[in-house]
Amino acid sequence: MNRQFPLAGLLRLRQLQQDQAATGMARANSRSEEMRGRRAAARKDLGTSAETAVSSASLMAIAAARASSQSMLADLDALAAAAEADLEEAHAEYTQARRMAVGLEKLELRHGVELAAADLHAEQGVLDEIAATSWHRTADRPAGEASS
Repeated sequence: MNRQFPLAGLLRLRQLQQDQAATGMARANSRSEEMRGRRAAARKDLGTSAETAVSSASLMAIAAARASSQSMLADLDALAAAAEADLEEAHAEYTQARRMAVGLEKLELRHGVELAAADLHAEQGVLDEIAATSWHRTADRPAGEASS
């Protein structure tokens, strides 16, 4: 039996793909967390601004600020949704890469088990041969001879 796992190169490739997918998923998760944090901070900041209009000019400025804030929140919501979609895609890629690597890892484990069984079988054959040779030497010796 071949001592080296025949698909070792492919397994290394699959594990490398899995590592790259995990890195991509971590990056996407970080972006998603950042977007959620920025959105929450913006909402908090906008919620705590208590401006009172003292004139028509200040009322117009407050209205313009609120419209701008609404637009900014919509942009942040869109960015957060895009980051979540990227995270879901990265998770799916990682899951696929992991699935492809796991099958090969199982084959490698089975190869190792079969290799160990073959080694034990070969060792048992050597032990049986030694025992049979020893038994034949003892059986071929006349009964009166002392063992040396």
